[in-house]
Amino acid sequence: MLTGKQRSYLRGKANTMDPLFQIGKDGITEGVIEQVDEALEARELIKLRVLNNSLYSAREAAHELLEKCEGEFIQAIGNVFVLYRQGDKENSRYNLPK
Repeated sequence: MLTGKQRSYLRGKANTMDPLFQIGKDGITEGVIEQVDEALEARELIKLRVLNNSLYSAREAAHELLEKCEGEFIQAIGNVFVLYRQGDKENSRYNLPK
């Protein structure tokens, strides 16, 4: 579980990122779940976009993906949301504040 200070730090890091994946009219398929899981493993912090023709809101998509992929919900603004999953603590990309 992340603290408010840690979420704020990760929001700042995600601010300059471009979305890696888009969720469209097909919704969240097994392929999307696998790709998000692999991206979280490799990058730890990812940004995704929900297209206007999708049946999901950004929060709904984030929570459904987190049920399958395990991780932390960081934020949702409009159609964009950010997910985080810490890698091994020794080689983590992000030095989270205490």
